[in-house]
Amino acid sequence: MAKKGAAFITGLLLAAVGCSPPVASVAADRVLRGGRVYSLAWAEPGLDGATAPGAPVSTGRWYPDAEALAITDGRVVAVGSNADMEPSIGPQTQVVELDGATVLPGLIDSHAHVAGYGALLSRVSLLGVKTEEEAVELIAAAAAETKAGEWVVAWGFDEGVWANRLPDKTLLSQRVPDHPVHAVSLHGFVTWENEMSLARAGITATTQSPVGGVIELGPDGEPSGILRDNASDLYADVIPPPSREQRIENTRRGLQAMADLGFTAIHDGGAKRDVIEAYQALAADGRLPIQVYAMLSISDVSLMREWIDRGPLTEPLNGLTVRSVKAYYDASLGARGARLLEDYADRPGHRGVSGGDYGFDRELAAEAMRAGFQIAIHAIGDAGNRETLDFLESVYAKWPETRAHRHRIEHAQIVHPVDQPRFAALDVIASMEPPHAVEDMAWAENRLGPERVRHGYAWRSLRRQGARLAFNSDMSGSDPNIFYGLHAAITRRDKARQPSAGWLTTEALTPEEAIRAYTTWNAFAGFSEDESGTLEVGKRADITVFDLDPFDVGTHDPGALLTGEVLMTMVHGEVVFEKGVTEPTAGGLYTNPLQLSAAEEPSP
Repeated sequence: MAKKGAAFITGLLLAAVGCSPPVASVAADRVLRGGRVYSLAWAEPGLDGATAPGAPVSTGRWYPDAEALAITDGRVVAVGSNADMEPSIGPQTQVVELDGATVLPGLIDSHAHVAGYGALLSRVSLLGVKTEEEAVELIAAAAAETKAGEWVVAWGFDEGVWANRLPDKTLLSQRVPDHPVHAVSLHGFVTWENEMSLARAGITATTQSPVGGVIELGPDGEPSGILRDNASDLYADVIPPPSREQRIENTRRGLQAMADLGFTAIHDGGAKRDVIEAYQALAADGRLPIQVYAMLSISDVSLMREWIDRGPLTEPLNGLTVRSVKAYYDASLGARGARLLEDYADRPGHRGVSGGDYGFDRELAAEAMRAGFQIAIHAIGDAGNRETLDFLESVYAKWPETRAHRHRIEHAQIVHPVDQPRFAALDVIASMEPPHAVEDMAWAENRLGPERVRHGYAWRSLRRQGARLAFNSDMSGSDPNIFYGLHAAITRRDKARQPSAGWLTTEALTPEEAIRAYTTWNAFAGFSEDESGTLEVGKRADITVFDLDPFDVGTHDPGALLTGEVLMTMVHGEVVFEKGVTEPTAGGLYTNPLQLSAAEEPSP
């Protein structure tokens, strides 16, 4: 199918239709017509990816099951053909001509860090930087424009790629002697400091490493400038925090960035008090551009105590839901912090860190589960995943009612085959990231060896064993672009479309499964399947419009997915992003660029 881009934007028409007006009571607020609409309301595919009877596919070709839909009061009131929409069009109905663009249920990212991403937009970006020298030059350039003594914060160097050659403080301190520098790795498991930063934090040769963290020492016995895992917590009260207004704006900015990428909802992957308060402030003002399903960070104990006492917020409040808790069981594979059953292949005698040694609070996690919260536990290594499943099983045994809360393991990267069936058996959702597989493949086999790596990023194996999947970007840990995520899930290839035959492709998913993993399956993971995830009458009008058909392209030319663009994002029937429109209104929502005549103007 030909892509739809500028033609869609210039042809997006909000107009009255020149026909006999229908009965006012049946007129919709808005009608989208002339598109390729996939409702996803047909039956789920089999565990092997086989399409279900009734799916809109024939002889290997997908076709949309509708071409238009109508919206009233933020909800879908009709789905069908263009002709089916005629009774829904009245003088005040806004009609959007889709011009053949593809319409899907609104995308959901099941694990994102939007407040952090909004803040990162003002930091020095080290994304894609290959060498220490290049990183230092970028940081030095930023320092040159910063008042002496003020912090320079950077982010984005890949701790997995850099793991065998992590820099120390020497060059960074030489080039930037008059500013404290705090550089955070891509996934947040390593920080890189200069001499002034270490001094500001009071970190010396005698400073004890915190539980679950390491302050690395150089040959001289002094801190090298590299902190691993929980050692980064030593900076929690050192770097001046943003103001309340800045936190709220960073959060709104991160949410809007996701709306711009087609997402109508996100699950926040671990929010402390400042982020929760930012969400609450935005919700109170009606300024959440997309739906937010917040996970409370279990490390914020006072916040946890308050919410355990009050119980989860299960009904969205102006787009905000708070019914999940995020905990960490082990650390990252790239930084060799993930807990493994056997030694790291490239570091004999080392198996990572987990559980109480990494600060996992079993009692508080169990208490949250008993209070009705979903628990979402970060687990990467095969031992980390096994022990996390053991923990959940032990809680179920003592308090059987806790099993009903759709608990999750975030990442579930390396799962021993013996443990794969336990996800389904224990009703545990595997919340995973397609981009992580293709970003980690350059070094994952070095960490695990050729046999154990085959148990990694095992979407198909887990699904074949009956596990429910939920897909996400771990933004800002990976690029949240949906076309990148779909391409990685379907092809197991990176952005350069390498390796050409894909990496461990027996674990790849079909296009339908990949799309569902960002829509219907994520709706289930966030308890919103009655409201979103499919385009059906009565559901919330959360909609994403693409310039290409990911079912068709994903099946016949998956590499072309990487050229796709989002044309429009709608949340509860309102446009929150439209390609070509860059200025948000005061409420954070995007308005249509076309001016309506007085006769065509929709009623308030």
